[in-house]
Amino acid sequence: MSQVLDTPPPSSAPADEDDLAALAAHHGLSVSGARPTLPEYVRQLWARRHFITAFATAKLTAQYSQAKLGQVWQVMTPLLNAAVYYFIFGILLGTKRGVPDYIPFLVTGVFIWTFTQSSIMAGTRAISGNLGLVRALHFPRAALPISFALQQLQQLLFSMAALVVILLCFGVPVSASWLLAVPVLVLQFTFNAGVSMIMARMGAKTPDIAQLMPFVLRTWMYVSGVMWSIDKLTNKDHLPHLVTVLLETNPAAVYIDLMRFSLIDSFHAHQLPPHVWPAAVGWALVAGVGGFIYFWKAEETYGRG
Repeated sequence: MSQVLDTPPPSSAPADEDDLAALAAHHGLSVSGARPTLPEYVRQLWARRHFITAFATAKLTAQYSQAKLGQVWQVMTPLLNAAVYYFIFGILLGTKRGVPDYIPFLVTGVFIWTFTQSSIMAGTRAISGNLGLVRALHFPRAALPISFALQQLQQLLFSMAALVVILLCFGVPVSASWLLAVPVLVLQFTFNAGVSMIMARMGAKTPDIAQLMPFVLRTWMYVSGVMWSIDKLTNKDHLPHLVTVLLETNPAAVYIDLMRFSLIDSFHAHQLPPHVWPAAVGWALVAGVGGFIYFWKAEETYGRG
């Protein structure tokens, strides 16, 4: 009897962590919320392409659902902005002097700039403004900033119908160069989506960035040639060479000028910055690929804390 009482109980030490990891791997288990490899992340994102499109469309439809004019505001908002800019910059400050077809020039700039501005602002809040969705469902988080950029592209396409009417009313003829608008929009969408992903990661960590961005974007707009001609300014000798290079390679200005060249026959090739197409492709690749990788690296942190 005493021999039985004196026998120590069997060891209850926890299993080794390596053994547990091997056991989990054997049964196909993985860490919850772990960041997948980059190729796997791309595959997951592609598998949810229908969700991205549906989410963007739903957001666009709901955007003006409380307004009596509804989706008309998709066109009216940039048009009203263009009217204000025409009065302040075109008339009061005289930026329309020496710019042929100034109203088509201005409206094109406003519409294309609004696409970039709205994509970046929406991307900044993509994670911090949708924490309920992020925490409730498992999906590649890059789907959110990409869907917001897609939403803004859809809104731009609605606005382009009004832009075409304005071009025709001011005597701008339809030409084959209008087809160049398609690759320009593809490149600009890639750039916008990339910057949106960068801002989405930053906004997820520091939500206060969303309060700062309107001031940053407003400053960016003023140096992007939305209301004035960069070509006229850079042809003058008083600007330092570095300032001229920065103005001409500004990505927002590059896409605006390319769209003007595509749609307005009085906007000629010599008004474009040097090497404008390589610059447009380069900005799209740098922002698109770089922004995607930057966002992916923090995938497992979104919605936590």
